[in-house]
Amino acid sequence: MNFLAHIYLSGDNDLMKIGNFMADGIHGKHFGNFPMEIQKGIILHRNIDTFTDAHPVFRLSTKRLHANYHHYSGVIVDVFYDHFLAKNWSTYSDEKLEDYVERFYQSLKDNYNVLTPRTQNLMPYMIEHNWLVSYQTIEGIERILAKMDTRMKYESNMRFSVAELKTSYSEFEEEFTTFFENLITFTQDKILSE
Repeated sequence: MNFLAHIYLSGDNDLMKIGNFMADGIHGKHFGNFPMEIQKGIILHRNIDTFTDAHPVFRLSTKRLHANYHHYSGVIVDVFYDHFLAKNWSTYSDEKLEDYVERFYQSLKDNYNVLTPRTQNLMPYMIEHNWLVSYQTIEGIERILAKMDTRMKYESNMRFSVAELKTSYSEFEEEFTTFFENLITFTQDKILSE
């Protein structure tokens, strides 16, 4: 669910961004019909997820949530980390977040015919509520987590996790900063090696 990070880590290639963005809904090896750059984005997404799940700093963040949210802790930390990326966007990009996000939304519209049905259904709601920019505020991610919770039939209790974010805000932010520097290096190496 860390959409913003996945898009950002894809570099300047619009199709790689799209592949990385929609990869969660594509299972197994069923992506051979997509254009090559989208395939690369899907593979990059999977590499990022593997790197993230094994990273000791990411695991430290999830451990703080595990008692209350169990296996949803990783999903919640993904959202928290997207918050810190959006909040500190100027550290990572010279382009304003609003402009960057608008360009991404436009590329989704321009490439609508290659999107998965799931992404086609998600896109209008995402654009209307401007999810990627809304990550900048705690209220924004609170709405995202509440929406995700409804899809889980409220079993995950993710909507309550913002309380932990507020309590341990500086710890989560420091962990994000350390982790994201490592992840940027990892993804740049992956892209260059292709």
